[in-house]
Amino acid sequence: MHKQGFIIILLSIFLNPFGLVAQKAMVPIGQWREHLNFQKTTQVVKGDQIYIATDAAVFSVDAKQEISRYTKINGLNDIGVQQIAWDAQNNQLIIAYKNSNLDFLKGSITKNLRDIQRSAISGNKTIHAIYQSNGTAYLSTGLGIILVNLVKYEIKDTWIIGNGGTQTGVNAFTEDGQFYYAATDEGIKRALKSGNDPANFQNWQPIAGPSTGRIDYIGLINNQLIISKQDSLFIRDNNQWKILFQEANWRIISTGISEGKITLCLRTASGNSKVLVLQADGQINRTLASPGIISFPRSAIVDQQTVWVADQFGGLSAFGNTTERFIPNGPLGISSGEFAFNKQQLFQGAGAVNTAWNYQFNGEGILAFNEGIWQNTGALNKGLPDSVLDIITVAIDPKDESIWAGSYGGGLVNKSTTQIQLYKQRNSSLQAAIGDPTSYRVSGLAFDAQQNLWISNYGAPQALKLKTADGKWFEFTVPFNLVENALGQIVADDFNHLWIQSPKGNGLIAYKFGNNIEASTDDQWKLFQQGVGNGNLPSNNVLSIAKDKDQSIWVGTDDGIGIINCTDNPFNGCEAVLPIIQQDQFAGFLFKGEQIQCIAVDGANQKWVGTQNGVWLVSADAKKILLHFTEANSPLLSNDVKKIGIDPITGEVYFATFNGLCSYRSTATEANSPQNNVLVFPNPVPPQYNGQIAIRGLNENTLVKITELNGRLVFQTRSLGGQAIWNGRDYLGNKTASGVYLVLAKDGKGNDQIITKIIITSGR
Repeated sequence: MHKQGFIIILLSIFLNPFGLVAQKAMVPIGQWREHLNFQKTTQVVKGDQIYIATDAAVFSVDAKQEISRYTKINGLNDIGVQQIAWDAQNNQLIIAYKNSNLDFLKGSITKNLRDIQRSAISGNKTIHAIYQSNGTAYLSTGLGIILVNLVKYEIKDTWIIGNGGTQTGVNAFTEDGQFYYAATDEGIKRALKSGNDPANFQNWQPIAGPSTGRIDYIGLINNQLIISKQDSLFIRDNNQWKILFQEANWRIISTGISEGKITLCLRTASGNSKVLVLQADGQINRTLASPGIISFPRSAIVDQQTVWVADQFGGLSAFGNTTERFIPNGPLGISSGEFAFNKQQLFQGAGAVNTAWNYQFNGEGILAFNEGIWQNTGALNKGLPDSVLDIITVAIDPKDESIWAGSYGGGLVNKSTTQIQLYKQRNSSLQAAIGDPTSYRVSGLAFDAQQNLWISNYGAPQALKLKTADGKWFEFTVPFNLVENALGQIVADDFNHLWIQSPKGNGLIAYKFGNNIEASTDDQWKLFQQGVGNGNLPSNNVLSIAKDKDQSIWVGTDDGIGIINCTDNPFNGCEAVLPIIQQDQFAGFLFKGEQIQCIAVDGANQKWVGTQNGVWLVSADAKKILLHFTEANSPLLSNDVKKIGIDPITGEVYFATFNGLCSYRSTATEANSPQNNVLVFPNPVPPQYNGQIAIRGLNENTLVKITELNGRLVFQTRSLGGQAIWNGRDYLGNKTASGVYLVLAKDGKGNDQIITKIIITSGR
């Protein structure tokens, strides 16, 4: 724990099959991990420990103040948490998702119930609150009350209690010895617990309240009903409603009851926030107002002498004798920009544009991931000027390893370890978009072999810009009639060509500068579009491009993939090839009908392809589908995959999805020459480990032999890119015994040389 004043920040820990592991640990091959925002907390409950709901997942804080993360990666069945509640009778956490799916977390076991989500019943199935009692969960939903058996994990009943038997939103539920009570959009209602059928709407009677219409909350304290509505809290005393709390201009965000006290989260229209703890008689017991910590409180509970507060922007805070703050490390939000890697550091633009290439006003800037720690440089944390929004493209400067980032509207950013510099109209040749005089849109960046930086200046009169290695600026007019002068992603190949995406249905541009890079008189251009003779792309709407290790350009469109192989001279008769793939008994064009939103090439020249229907791994020759991950068959957070980035050293593949960022440790890495820095992971191989053993840092297609110390061959394989994998078994599939094993690789003359050793521990 690192103390900062009176605040304690706990960094992230995540669960995997080997228990609690620091997030900076290398991920085993074939394993996933999440990179989610845990700062936006929405609810806190007390169970066997403190549980906190976030927009995406759940985390907990135990008595030792240690954090555990619970996500779709390590056992939950969904993402996007709506409500949580603790079932004390069965010692389990109830998790309701925004899509009405339900999980029940009991220790390390998760049970799932999708019946509400899958139900054909029409209406609003959003779960607004969870009340549990005697083995039953009463779910307050947008259509009524749904009862769940917490032992059998099945739906018991559904009560539609609106006037005339119609659906009505139920916002909270409680009970006493005689009645069930519901806070609904039609007011307060109750039904007898004995002798009546609560599923019959006629058995629910309205209770005259202090006002008509929607009631936000209902609960019991000292056997008296309390309700909240907008800015007021009421208590029912001798069948009469009395104001228990009211404060002008302060709206009640949430109400709760814990340990005989009432907690109120309040906020004004101007953004002031506070949390109040009230005695049962309405007297204020405690006021919590901490700017910078309490900014938008969503939920609060009392636990002995501590008040726990879940804040929309401030994570979880514990107010006791001291104030402690718990924010598991992660990105600030959902990022969708391009990736860049440098020495096992990941960088990503946090921003995005929509399908019409309009602003999204994302101020989260540039993400950086290094040694398991996420950091943001953005307008929200004052790292960048407020005008620099929607960072969608990033590139690493080969000269000094500084970061270049393109803002779609705010210009070009250069970030080094010591300073941040912004380039716009006065210190560069960047131009405002035609018709939008304050918008300097940088939509693509690429360094060429001469360390020149090429820039797509979307919508500008001269939409292609150049910043040379010695700092000079030049601009070029694209010689095609393009809708909106739209330029996007740029890829530089080994033939001094640029390949430039032109969104808005324009196609793909190939460009080669002449003998003098600063002049345009001998430049060459070609526009690839749909149809034979025009470039033969599958569609004019180009969404993504990538260069593979054979110097081919893969072009992703809204109707599949085209591959340009004639990249040495694309200006004379060069056309894209539409690859045909065999699927079962049928053959067809690769990804015909799919929107190819992103493409990334791994160390074995395989292609990772992101679509709206998941992510695919395609063989290097485009003839075979190797993997297809979806949110149904894998921990992938969403089928809508926006961007893919691959760490060339570790082979970890990062997927920026609609629901957030996750990653998968693949088998392929970039080749390494010479083989003098070989790494085996894990090594020693721990007891009970049954996963893959990675041998990283090899040359491409290296023949690798695993032998005993006496030279007896145990296993043989070839590296995929720069990495070979071994499952720890011999050719017969038997687990190898504990001991020391040699890793041999053939050199250029065909001789075996020992490059490292692997230790197998006993008990594996």
